[in-house]
Amino acid sequence: MRFLIFVLCSITLVSGKRPSDIVSDPVQAKQGYEYLLEVRSTPVNYYKELGYAKNIKVSGIKLIWNDTLAQVATAKAMDMAKRNYFAHVDPDGFGMNYYINKAGYKLNADWLSKKSMNYFESLVAGDYNGVDAIKTLLIDAQTPGLGHRSHLLGLNEWNGSLKDIGIGYVRSETGSTYKTYVCVLIAKHDW
Repeated sequence: MRFLIFVLCSITLVSGKRPSDIVSDPVQAKQGYEYLLEVRSTPVNYYKELGYAKNIKVSGIKLIWNDTLAQVATAKAMDMAKRNYFAHVDPDGFGMNYYINKAGYKLNADWLSKKSMNYFESLVAGDYNGVDAIKTLLIDAQTPGLGHRSHLLGLNEWNGSLKDIGIGYVRSETGSTYKTYVCVLIAKHDW
């Protein structure tokens, strides 16, 4: 018992955060997923709110929840909160393709040729719930090329071919720049 208390105290002293300060919220992740499915199935109902053309050509592929991708997305969101960064490539130089493949969701070898590769990830951080996080990515006001919108709605040939989705939603109560970190992975196996 003393050892466990010592370990927990040591973690807090070294990282500045107690393990309970950062928690995942799968309910918020699933709410974001359900909202995205609704937008993809009836985009005409959301074009004013999300700022895209009424006749937008959204992918007809229905996104399927994938537990492996959700676990990888949650781990990424947790890592960003713990190490207080916000980027597609982690501080060790690894991109999401590496982590997706390592988790057992096998990718094409060409998609793994550099450790920093990321073909499947959209990120948002701030003070959002799951639905608002997806809305922010769909509006994509900070990205001139609207890459997040294209990724989530499948607006081009590549993103339109992706079919599996996992979302990680994490709250950070203290010590991180943002209160929430959200990672959305929409991917496909080595087809």
